[in-house]
Amino acid sequence: MSENSTEANAKADLENLNLTISKETTSHQNISTDFANEETTVSKQGAAKEEQTIDNVFQVTIKLPHQPYEIQIMVSTQEQVQDLRQSIIDSPGSFQYSCFHLEHKGERINDYVELSEVKGLAAGSGVKLVEDPYTEKEARMHLIRIRDIIGAAGNRVDTLHGISAGLSLHDTVSPWKDPAAPSPPTDIPAAASPSGAPHALADYALDTPPSMRTIIPTDQEQPPKTIKSLGVSAWNPPPPFLRQQGHLLYLQLTTNEGEQFQITSHISGFFVNRSSNSKFDPFPRPPPKNAAAHSLFSLISVLSQSFSKSFETLLDANNKRDPLANFQLTNAIPSSPWLVAPTVTSLSSHQPDLTRTQETFLLSGVENTETLRDWNEEIQSTRELPRETVQDRVFRERLISKVFAEFNEAAARGAMMVARGEVAPLNPTESKDAQIFVYNNVFYSFGADGVGTFTSEGGDAAARVAVGKDVGGVKAINQLDIAGLATPGTIIVDYLGKRLVAQSIVPGIFKQREPEEHQVDYGGVEGRDVVAENEAFVPTFSQASRALKVKKHPVWDKEGKRHVLEGSVETKGLLGTDGRKYILDLYRLTPLDVTWLEEHCKDGNELTIESQSHNYPHRMTTLRPELVEAYWRLKMGEYVQEEVKRRKASAKADGPAATMNATGESQVNGVEKINGEHQTEKDKPSEPKDKTEDQSPEEDRVDISAFSLSLNPDVFSGQVPQTNEEKEEWANDEREVRAVCAHLHKKIIPEMIKDLREGEVGFPMDGQSLSRLMHRRGVNLRYLGKLATLTENEDARLRALKALTVQEMVARAFKHVAHRYLKHLPMAFTANCLCHLLNCLLGAGLNESPEAQIDEDLRDLYMDADYSFAKLTPHSLKGEIEAQVRTRYQYVLDDAWTHEIRHIQLLRSIALKLGLQLICRDYQFTPETQTNTEKSKLEANGFANGNVKYSGNSHACGNATGKKKKKNGGPTSPVTNGSDTPSQQSTFSPEDIANMVPIIKDACPKSVLAEEALEAGKISMMQNQKEIGQELLLESLTLHEQIYGILHPEVARVYHQLAMLYYQLDEKNAAIELAHKAVIISERTLGIDSNETILSYLNLALFEHGNRNTTVALACVRHALELWKIIYGSKHPDSITTLNNAAVMLQQLQFYPESRQWFETSLAISEEVSGKQSVNTATLLFQLAQALVLDQDHKGAVHRIREAYSIFLSKLGPDDPNTKESEKWLEQLTQNAVSMAKHAKDVQARRLRRVFFNPRATTMGARPQPQVGQPTSEVASGRDISSRSSNSFDSRSIDELVKIIENGDNISKTSTGKKRTTRSNPKRRGGAGAIGAQA
Repeated sequence: MSENSTEANAKADLENLNLTISKETTSHQNISTDFANEETTVSKQGAAKEEQTIDNVFQVTIKLPHQPYEIQIMVSTQEQVQDLRQSIIDSPGSFQYSCFHLEHKGERINDYVELSEVKGLAAGSGVKLVEDPYTEKEARMHLIRIRDIIGAAGNRVDTLHGISAGLSLHDTVSPWKDPAAPSPPTDIPAAASPSGAPHALADYALDTPPSMRTIIPTDQEQPPKTIKSLGVSAWNPPPPFLRQQGHLLYLQLTTNEGEQFQITSHISGFFVNRSSNSKFDPFPRPPPKNAAAHSLFSLISVLSQSFSKSFETLLDANNKRDPLANFQLTNAIPSSPWLVAPTVTSLSSHQPDLTRTQETFLLSGVENTETLRDWNEEIQSTRELPRETVQDRVFRERLISKVFAEFNEAAARGAMMVARGEVAPLNPTESKDAQIFVYNNVFYSFGADGVGTFTSEGGDAAARVAVGKDVGGVKAINQLDIAGLATPGTIIVDYLGKRLVAQSIVPGIFKQREPEEHQVDYGGVEGRDVVAENEAFVPTFSQASRALKVKKHPVWDKEGKRHVLEGSVETKGLLGTDGRKYILDLYRLTPLDVTWLEEHCKDGNELTIESQSHNYPHRMTTLRPELVEAYWRLKMGEYVQEEVKRRKASAKADGPAATMNATGESQVNGVEKINGEHQTEKDKPSEPKDKTEDQSPEEDRVDISAFSLSLNPDVFSGQVPQTNEEKEEWANDEREVRAVCAHLHKKIIPEMIKDLREGEVGFPMDGQSLSRLMHRRGVNLRYLGKLATLTENEDARLRALKALTVQEMVARAFKHVAHRYLKHLPMAFTANCLCHLLNCLLGAGLNESPEAQIDEDLRDLYMDADYSFAKLTPHSLKGEIEAQVRTRYQYVLDDAWTHEIRHIQLLRSIALKLGLQLICRDYQFTPETQTNTEKSKLEANGFANGNVKYSGNSHACGNATGKKKKKNGGPTSPVTNGSDTPSQQSTFSPEDIANMVPIIKDACPKSVLAEEALEAGKISMMQNQKEIGQELLLESLTLHEQIYGILHPEVARVYHQLAMLYYQLDEKNAAIELAHKAVIISERTLGIDSNETILSYLNLALFEHGNRNTTVALACVRHALELWKIIYGSKHPDSITTLNNAAVMLQQLQFYPESRQWFETSLAISEEVSGKQSVNTATLLFQLAQALVLDQDHKGAVHRIREAYSIFLSKLGPDDPNTKESEKWLEQLTQNAVSMAKHAKDVQARRLRRVFFNPRATTMGARPQPQVGQPTSEVASGRDISSRSSNSFDSRSIDELVKIIENGDNISKTSTGKKRTTRSNPKRRGGAGAIGAQA
């Protein structure tokens, strides 16, 4: 009962918090409704949680026909029988079974029902596995599965996923261990690693160039071969007369012993036949050489004596890696790294495998029809599944995620074939840009203005943007999930310089209609000239419009006739022949950015020759939906405040007026805080809820049903109102849109810059994170130039932001230039073109006049191709990039921008935008690079200056020896494909471009149910209702895994968030396990060097250190820092926190000199980024002083603590706790240092009359461990070792005492004094505890 009452209270509190949202505003889907939905889920489960745990999850016994004859499997009544089948197939004791059915009490179990529907199935029940006869399809699937299991599948070549797709480096950086298993702590000085380094950071230097080999996997042992080959025989397929006898396939097996067997796949199983390579006799061998089994795995075990032992060795090798690193991705396209190992392009890396050529047949059958699917029907019927119960919603969203993922993959593969010219167009007589294609039941077209639709908007440039915005609009409609409103499956694919749109085929879209009929049923038919109306579309379109803040408005056709539409005139409705209502062309869901258009996109008659080069290339400058949402919240808040003031005025004679005002403000802030998670309003304080507890519900409620704000998306787009009333309404709509644009310029952009300058939000690491930050705030990327202009000042953080912004503009400009040259170029010249472009941009410092490498023989084969890229020079490319930046971002690059670019970071950004996969080697961008490369080789062999050396590989400590060598290379440089790098005249060669993968943007919606549970759990945790909060968070985790599958970016993000929450709840083992999973999934789905992966590694380091696995933590820190170098460079503003964490970890391991160095590095960056007189710098000075004491530098400690005290005093005042704390520390350190100075001679004579303290047991009050997660009890052992000096402060002033210290000679550095360590440290705003900076 107590738990139910807790749930009721939580629900009541949240309802009170969200009373400002009335029931009428269903279009605004906020977290209050999500929480209410999830509360329904919890109320179903929470009333009898214990009973459900007992009844729903239980163990069943699976009885097998062969050894081990029985296995135990945990099941839930909510699972499907298919889930139980999958568990059996994945179990180590029964993985050889694939064709079977299950029986319970002699009755066959239907595979497509829930286990709860199986009569009598309970704990301890026995389920019998019965082997079924094979069909040809099941035999093919069985062969593929067995090949995968026994490691005989070989290396597959996948054009979609790219080289090393889904790569994870986790196991080489931080070998995973089961957190539940006991392990000795490693927070004591570790023994030397095999390389001789005492810890992971021992040979690391922050100021060295990044080693790109950080993101290349280390050479691993090849797994043992269990057989030599297994595939389809040359005798396949069976002739008709033998197919009637049950023959399905003919296979050929070669064992490790060298024996070759011809095998018949029969409906009853597999047996060895009497065929040979030259003789066909597919019937069973006679005894004693006969062998047969239902499973191919069992048959191989009989035929090969070494198979079982080698298979066990293979399993052991696989078990050394985390299982998540081996699982195949199903619901997400794996990330392809932009750098790949040089060995992948060596001829020896491609092994012969005849069955690799047969996999298409094995997967699709002889007619290749099994993989053809009606994508549109699958997508629409899945979305129409019932959604009444929670289980219905889980099943529906799980299937939606699966179908969208499969469609995205199939559509992307087809798009690549279209881009390569391998699919015949349906209209070959049209121009190339106007051609359309159908492949695998997917419709393809180019993202170009082939038929002149966008002539007035900007032609090809407008069409390219429009299709991108269309995908975003489809995703928004999919997320709304409006019943009765269908969208086609849609993705866009950028590949080989071409943008392709792939859509599922809407039934009836190609239908030839009567002359008087329109091609569409609602919206603009032919641009804006003809407009169709259909009342059947109004209800569903109105739901979408309300949710997206789109105003119902009139439009006028070319004859001036008025039509009232629910959406933009560009948005179309189509009644498919399947009876569904489809919404199409969703690129104008928000209004145009009129401020930008009026400033930078002049009409043709206004253009001069000079301004034309600055004119924006198109008019598709719509506002972002996040901006519209932020403006809606702003206006809604103003409305609520006005309503509160009105009530206050009407009730000013009553007593509670003041309370009502406070209540109203609290409601506004509460709504902003909940619904604006990523907006600037999130930091506004909300009033305590207990102020309103005694109010009546009527007094609390502010009904906003009368509030309405929607925008007309068709203003400023050529519509001509006819009457005065229409003109007045249109003018009001225009004013509202102008107000949104003004809100963007006057508030959103300045506040974003302010937050970045003051460190209120995490500083972006690369162009991707900068883009996400801007989009989250509602700022389009066309404002990158404005961002760069506004950050031109002396502030170090803003200088870093400007450098990142300029780099992103240059990378995007290069992308547009490259697309223009690639668009009409045959694929055989793609690498040559990109190589020359990269040499002109990044390699001009090494070779000022690079020449394009073109095979003249191949050139003669493509006489009509465009080879204009060969005429490019570094100077002309520079001009083209400057022109692109000037027109697209309205920003003029400095003349010296080519000398200020960061080569590695810009190369990475370009590769990610174009889908390039480059060979990993030390590229020489300038002549100095070549010298530095040679120097780094000496350093790598142990000749670096100073205490910290540079190791090129962060996978293992000190793995530097010989790191610059390749198998085929000399001792001075790596060699790629036989080319000698030192002698080459250019930075890049065509062989450096190993592959090109497509860039995909999809419209797959997120799971509403999983997000509801996650947000509800967060709210419960914030309300200090931990029990219900943890239940909801666990439910959210389960839902994410069930709906998306484990290997998915959304699952990685929820793992990351839950790891943080569990760590704060002191559930360390659970937090660490989730953090390890977050790292692996982030690497495999988001990229091994993505900014989210770096943050996952940094948080994993914090958790491991808090769990006393500090050596593992340092390895994670090192890897993250090396990745940070690659994607940003050194001295990232947020790296201060990471460096502090590393210093604290080194203190824990008692490496005090190294810890001091890392604190000093952190301080140097803070002084540069935040200023020498900032509070952040003062905090770091405080910590450095403690580190200096531990390193026996007492004079330096006094100086640092005095500097910190001075800053705290001037910035925070004398009454601030930080000031008082630092003052006491200054007195303490000064007194101890003076005592040492007075007795220096006694110290030298071993007459020690001072207070000792043990540096192993104390950190002079720093107590860094709690700041990275450890409880304070673990650092209390060093407190108050002696109080003898507690009342012995010198009466002289601090200045006098410091002079004595500065003039004192022969002060021993082997002793120190201590007064007290019971006070806590000042707040670490930039210190080791700032976990939020990493989140």
